[in-house]
Amino acid sequence: MTTDPIETASLDELQALQTRRMKWTLEHAYRNVPMYRRKFDAVGVHPDDFKQLSDIRLFPCTTKQDLRDNYPFDTFAVPMEQIVRIHASSGTTGKPTVVGYTQKDIDNWADIVARSLRAAGGTPHDKVHVSYGYGLFTGGLGAHYGAERLGATVIPMSGGQTEKQAQLIRDFRPDILMVTPSWCLNLIEELERQMGGDASGCSLRVGVFGAEPWTQGMRAEIERRLGITALDIYGLSEVMGPGVAMECIDSRDGPTIWEDHFYPEIVDPASGVPRADGEQGELLFTTLTKEALPVIRYRTRDLTRLLPGSTRTMRRMDRITGRSDDMLIIRGVNVFPSQLEEEIFKIEHLAPHYQLEMHRHGHLDSLAIKVELRESSLTLNQEQRCQICNHLRRRIKSMVGISTDIAIVNCGSLPRSEGKALRVADLRPAANQ
Repeated sequence: MTTDPIETASLDELQALQTRRMKWTLEHAYRNVPMYRRKFDAVGVHPDDFKQLSDIRLFPCTTKQDLRDNYPFDTFAVPMEQIVRIHASSGTTGKPTVVGYTQKDIDNWADIVARSLRAAGGTPHDKVHVSYGYGLFTGGLGAHYGAERLGATVIPMSGGQTEKQAQLIRDFRPDILMVTPSWCLNLIEELERQMGGDASGCSLRVGVFGAEPWTQGMRAEIERRLGITALDIYGLSEVMGPGVAMECIDSRDGPTIWEDHFYPEIVDPASGVPRADGEQGELLFTTLTKEALPVIRYRTRDLTRLLPGSTRTMRRMDRITGRSDDMLIIRGVNVFPSQLEEEIFKIEHLAPHYQLEMHRHGHLDSLAIKVELRESSLTLNQEQRCQICNHLRRRIKSMVGISTDIAIVNCGSLPRSEGKALRVADLRPAANQ
């Protein structure tokens, strides 16, 4: 497997490159983005104060709200005539976050995603089936350009059309699938329907999954039913798009952050105080090469930790355990959907489709979970279903610390998503006022 020289350069070489690029980014942002000039001046810091990598902590963080407050284009650091593409987040509240790219940004992005696909074992001889959504969402076009840069054959399917996607996978025989893990489960169901109940004999070799957190249980489910190696790709539009970090097929130990382009930090999500590598907290990124939209210490809201490099010099990020802004608080207990998903996946009769419902009875919040039975378990009687409910309820109480109402529904009863799964329904009266 070929790699870029910087992937295995010495730590000193990597840090020297990061230092040069970060100094350029700070100067570029301060000189060309009024928002950053105001933010730096407000805390009395200047790009000249940056001498070494640890000095990045002197600079203020950037949030999604900062970008929304400067909607649509006031965070761009180059004139509009240099912007060759615009993407925007798929946020459900407030204004979308708008991101722009120069031609150099697009070229760098394609190189980074191509590097990610090489790390996944991809080659120019492969066919890549892209099921991420195209359009303003960065997933589809980001994956597409990277696969083309790799030299692979791209099948630009986008999302939806589950039956057609499954048929084309059978007919076109792609090697690599790029899609959200939750929607992949829908695709697997259709492939199994078309292939007599077993999709593991399809042509796919590797799946590159991103755009939402997913558990080890979901990984095992996808690999078993599809007969592939499932790998984690990480990215977000404000920082670049897919390809900020990629799990390598030769190690499968968490995504390697491409630190020559994106400098990571971990901070306490409440106080913003930096935390050491290996400690859990909120992930921050400073871009090192972006021209159109440099971001300084961007708060991703993703909770994880930084780990030493393994097959690459660059550090890895651990599996995301949740987000600092989608945390559920049930009677004083902090709960992340991924914690509940882990317990669901441990019960063999339950399918990987579930929905969490938050209710309020009087002044107390409660959590209800609807989860599907596997098709192979539909013959279970009512007593057996109650036993499964009680078992899952006890597991969640023991491992997470909350009481839940569990309801088992038949396979196919819960709504399917064509993109990121919508796992939480907030039905509390106060939330809807």
